Amino acid sequence: MNDGGQRRYGPLGRTLVIIPTYNEAENIKPIVSRVRAAVPEADILVADDNSPDGTGKLADELACTDDQVHVLHRKGKEGLGAAYLAGFRWGMEHDYGVLVEMDADGSHQPEELPRLLTALKSADLVLGSRWVPGGRVVNWPKSREMISRGGSTYSRLMLGLRTRDVTGGYRAFRTETLKGIGLDEVASQGYCFQVDLARRSIEAGYQVVEVPITFVDREVGDSKMSRDILVEALWRVTAWGVTTRTNRVLGRRTP
Repeated sequence: MNDGGQRRYGPLGRTLVIIPTYNEAENIKPIVSRVRAAVPEADILVADDNSPDGTGKLADELACTDDQVHVLHRKGKEGLGAAYLAGFRWGMEHDYGVLVEMDADGSHQPEELPRLLTALKSADLVLGSRWVPGGRVVNWPKSREMISRGGSTYSRLMLGLRTRDVTGGYRAFRTETLKGIGLDEVASQGYCFQVDLARRSIEAGYQVVEVPITFVDREVGDSKMSRDILVEALWRVTAWGVTTRTNRVLGRRTP
């Protein structure tokens, strides 16, 4: 602690941008190129779930020509959460100080990553937020926006969080933050995986800040959002909320 009573943060260390893929053949080359241009010092890990459309092979070709691009081949489609957890562990094993979540479809603009990394110099976790002043979404139908806003609001109210965008997936973690929140206990997938990591970080006392981003809906390929993902998010957030409220009444720490 410094004299002002605030945490003194150390250097960020090397950055790894983790990009999970499943059938993103049309998007993988453009997104890798944009990341390399936006943050030339960062490395990239493509975590491919054995995409039938050849995304993994294309990623291998990129890795062959660029030492800062790496590929993690997974056996099959197991969900976004599992892909990120595998990517986090790979990054930890290779001593990266910062681990970034980024979609392959361009909805998370790589050009905004430098702002997230700057904010991380005085934080443990930075969330790219659509729902703070300056944040916005582009090309989303109103129905999709209502689902996203509603999901974030419901999660905030159930879990007692002040964070405005708890479901967003554009994030920069200090590796020590991920080590401290119990990744081995994370079982959630898809939509609620992001809620789980955010609530764990906040409840563990880490400094979590939001940076406004412009979220652009994908132009190529199919969204991975499904009814099952939404249902899982609803029941998990409800269960976490009930547990959190019960523990507060009983004076227990939420696991």
